[in-house]
Amino acid sequence: MASINDTTPPKIRACTVSRDVQNFDLLIEDMESVFQEDWGDLNFAEASAFLQDDTSADLEMLAIALDDEDETNVALVKPVIERAAERGIHVLLIAEALSPILLHQLLRAGADDFVPYPLPENALQDVIARLKHAATAPVAAMATKAPTGRNGSIFCVHSLAGGAGGTNFAVNLAWELSALGAAQDQTVCILDFDFQSGSVSTYLDLARTEKVYELLSQTSTMDRDAFFAATQRFQDQLQVLTAPSDMLPLDLLTPDDIERVLAMARDQFDFVIVDLPRTIVHWTETALEMSDLYFAMLELDLRSAQNTLRMIRALKADGISMDKHRFILNRAPRFTDLGGKARVKRMAESLGISIAVQIPDGGSQIRDANDHGLPLTDYAPKNPVRKEIQKFAAALYETSQSARLAAE
Repeated sequence: MASINDTTPPKIRACTVSRDVQNFDLLIEDMESVFQEDWGDLNFAEASAFLQDDTSADLEMLAIALDDEDETNVALVKPVIERAAERGIHVLLIAEALSPILLHQLLRAGADDFVPYPLPENALQDVIARLKHAATAPVAAMATKAPTGRNGSIFCVHSLAGGAGGTNFAVNLAWELSALGAAQDQTVCILDFDFQSGSVSTYLDLARTEKVYELLSQTSTMDRDAFFAATQRFQDQLQVLTAPSDMLPLDLLTPDDIERVLAMARDQFDFVIVDLPRTIVHWTETALEMSDLYFAMLELDLRSAQNTLRMIRALKADGISMDKHRFILNRAPRFTDLGGKARVKRMAESLGISIAVQIPDGGSQIRDANDHGLPLTDYAPKNPVRKEIQKFAAALYETSQSARLAAE
């Protein structure tokens, strides 16, 4: 390690920045392996001064090492990241037990990437190589992410009221489509974009992993391998990207990030089901534009009617077409409930919409199937909800197949 204060210092290509680099001894070993003697060590105050000095002219990278004790040092860390970003210096975060929200803030401040501590084998070398490649070949990097494969159909599911059954519908629709497509070697994935309270992992009994956050926080360098490393396989039939393991801000991803993830999924699968958060966010329009159909879930109650009206007004105010919208009524009245049927008709007429599908009330079996982490096909195949979703999935599958044959 070179001395920053040496009167004739060698060329400084990289620096670690931390409270005490001795707390990150594995990082020291990796820095010596990659940069030999051409690196230095600074605390946060020294880093700010060093970035103003001419001796930092050769600096290529800052490796900022943080742990949970640094939660109170954000005011010191962010100016260092911002100054380095202004000068075109790569900033790599080395994070040990750091909250995802703080990581998100630092990435937004200008940090290029992060790796967990203790460092996985060759992680530092791999990240440095990736950052250099992204800087020297941005056009090639974009070309590798262009959709060139299956060009699958994207179906978004959006609950217009809490408890309207959007996630249950999305999960079971994905499962029914995967069963229909298996014979034709067609693949299906489901993406849980509700970063705060997404339940796809619960409904399929899958673990939430840190790899999801790693993928979402660096979509600009995402490739096929990174995408599949963050997803999980359910019963060897359905690919699943769960919500992150921690509750994250809904603005974690930008519209560009959402576009990259959806483009990657569409390129790799024949059908992509997206479970959206109930809240409208700045990338909701991106999901709508990229979807083939947009399923809006509602119930036969006043709150659903009011929220539907608000959404229609918002879309019209922004000049956004509703041609892709299909309204799904959950817990619909039974066939013999003539009064309930009349209420459905009046609600649709007053909102100026048509109800594409009416899903009956499945009773406690729906809750139990979700608690057991099983699709209705496996847990309650004769449940009326399962039958209705199965019928809808078959019609959707047939329509998609016909459209593809016509396109060919």
